[in-house]
Amino acid sequence: MKKNVVTAVLMTLVTTVLLGIIYPLVVTGIARVLFPHKADGQLIVVNGKVLGSRLIGQAFSGPGYFHSRPSAAGNGYDASNSNGSQLGPTNRQLIDRVKGDVATLQAENPNVPVPIDLVTASASGLDPHITPAAAAFQLPRVAKVRGTNEGDLRSLVAKHTEGRQFGFLGESRVNVLELNLELDEKFPAQRHARAE
Repeated sequence: MKKNVVTAVLMTLVTTVLLGIIYPLVVTGIARVLFPHKADGQLIVVNGKVLGSRLIGQAFSGPGYFHSRPSAAGNGYDASNSNGSQLGPTNRQLIDRVKGDVATLQAENPNVPVPIDLVTASASGLDPHITPAAAAFQLPRVAKVRGTNEGDLRSLVAKHTEGRQFGFLGESRVNVLELNLELDEKFPAQRHARAE
C-alpha cells in the first residue's frame, strides 16, 4: 500500500512538472518563434502604443464611431471576466434591455431593421466583430458626424469585412477596432469619444 501511494505521488509530481510547466513553456516558445504576432495576442500597436487586441472587443460610445455589440463581460469588455449575460430568451430583464436598445437604434435610423448583433451580447462578451449588416446600419450616423458620404464609408467597411474562415466556417464579419482606427486616419472628426 505504501509503495502504491509513493508511486502515485511521484507520478503526480512528474506529470505536473512535465505537462503543467515544461510542455506549455516549450509550446509557447515555439509559437513565439514561429508566429510572434499571434502568440502575443494579435496586439494592435500604433506609434509604439498598444491600442488593443484584434481578438478582444472594445466599447465605442461616440457617435462618430462604429459601435461594437453589447458586452456582458464584467462592466463591459472586461477580459478578466469573460462571460455572457446568463439570461435566457424569456428573461424579463433581457427582453426589456433589448427592447430599449432597439428603440434607441430605430430612433437613430428609422424604418431600417436593427441587426440582432447590435442588441445582443456574444457568449464571451468580448467579440471584436459585428456583421456587415450592423456596420451598414451605422453608416448614416457615422457619415454625418465625420462629414463624409456613406459611399466612402461603405468602401471602408467592405475593406475591413472578413469572409468566412476557410470559405465555409462562420459568417462574414467586420473587426470594429480595426475599422475605427482606419476611420480616424481617413476621416478625422473634430470631436468624437471612444470609451476607454
